[in-house]
Formats: sequence, C-alpha cells, structure tokens
Amino acid sequence: MNQKYLKVLVAFMAAVLFTSVSTYASEIDNRIESSAKQSYVFKTYLKKDAIKIQSKDGVVTLTGAVAEESHKSLAEETVASLPGVKSVDNQLELKGERLAESSDGWIGTQVKYSLFYNRNVSGLNTEVLVTDGVVTLRGEAENQAQKDLAGEYAKDVKGVKDVKNEMTVAKVTKESKKTMGETIDDASITAQIKMALLTHHSTSAFKTGVTVSNGVVTLSGKATSPAAKDMVTKVANDVNGVTKVVNNMVIDDSVSEN
Repeated sequence: MNQKYLKVLVAFMAAVLFTSVSTYASEIDNRIESSAKQSYVFKTYLKKDAIKIQSKDGVVTLTGAVAEESHKSLAEETVASLPGVKSVDNQLELKGERLAESSDGWIGTQVKYSLFYNRNVSGLNTEVLVTDGVVTLRGEAENQAQKDLAGEYAKDVKGVKDVKNEMTVAKVTKESKKTMGETIDDASITAQIKMALLTHHSTSAFKTGVTVSNGVVTLSGKATSPAAKDMVTKVANDVNGVTKVVNNMVIDDSVSEN
C-alpha cells in the first residue's frame, strides 16, 4: 500500500467518522428539542409562554418570554433533566414586571404553584387572594380532606402569615380529574419536585438532590430533622406523576432552615 493511497483512505475514513458523529449529535439535539416541547411541563404550565428551544451538541439555549418569573426556572429545570443535555443557557425574559420577593403578588403566585404542583389539590379551581401576607383561599374542593390539604400547603409557603380557608366542599362527590394513572415524563416530574420544594418554607433551604426513573423518585442531601425529611418526602410524593419516593437524605441539624 503506497503512501498516497494510505492518505486517501485515512481521509475517507475520517470523513465518514465525522459525518457519523455529526449525524448522531444532530439526532440527539433533535430529540432534546422534541422531548422538551412534548414534556408535561411545557404542555401544561408553559403552554402560553413563547419559549424557543435550541440544542447544539447537548448545550441548550432557551430564548423568548414567559409570563411569570417562576416559569424561567421551571423551563430550565425541565430541560436540564432531559437525557443528553450537558448544560442550559437560560436567556428567557419576563413579559411583565418582576414581583418583589415576599410581596403579596409574589406570595400569591407561590401559593398557586404550591397547589398546582400537587396532584391532590385543584390549583386551577382555587382562587388565591393575599393582603399583607394573609392568604384567603376560595373555590370548591372535592371533599373536606382536599380543602384541609390546600390550607396546609398554603400555610407552609414562604412569606405567608396566616391562611383563611373559605373554600366550600362539593355536595356531590366529583370524579377526580387528576393525573392518576397518567404517565408523566421524568424530566417534568424532576422539575415539578424541585420547584415544589423551593416553594415550601419547610423544605426551601435544603439542597435536595432529585433523580427520577420511570416515576420513581430518589432524594438525596441533608435535612435538619426526621420531621423535615418526612416533609420533603410528602412534598415529592404529592407531585404529579410520582409513583414512589425513596428518601436517602441524611439528618444534619447544622443545616440552616432560614
């Protein structure tokens, strides 16, 4: 085999390899973009937002505008949890005015999403009013347990001073329209859990690791007490799509709850 032929062969093989790698990378990027758009989070919470998803070699750039500040983090957490994603460049902008943390508007938004992420509470049918940190809940609950749970979740949101639960209980038991039995993608479950944990005062300070496989959630990190660890389990278990929670968090009373 002469040198000229060898060089041609090497160049040919390199070109074939480069084309194969490029094609494979392109397929991964296409799958990432498609999976994000078809995810439960994007089709449910973010469906009214104008979000453009572009993946290049696993590096995803999010551009466009969202209606609420929390949507920026929710979109990023969802995409970051997709297979093949190396990093996320979040360039999303807020359409309206940014709400000051702990303001009544901010608290109201946190309460709504605390209820919205919970499969056992109807966040869509609950009216949330906030005045000087005091939350008033109105709307119709399917039963007394659901009403009580809505009040419990609202009370645990950061910044809430008190909760007036004025929800009524349906006289006739309604057939649940929750996502029970519905298959929700792991990336959406991961994002919902992380956002739910941030919303709750009892769990917001913990750096909780969240991994999800076929709806089974594994939690890691540190909690201040057994009760705090149990609260993390409860919040995660109540999220749409979760089938089981394995909590591997360790108890460390040096962790701050502020």
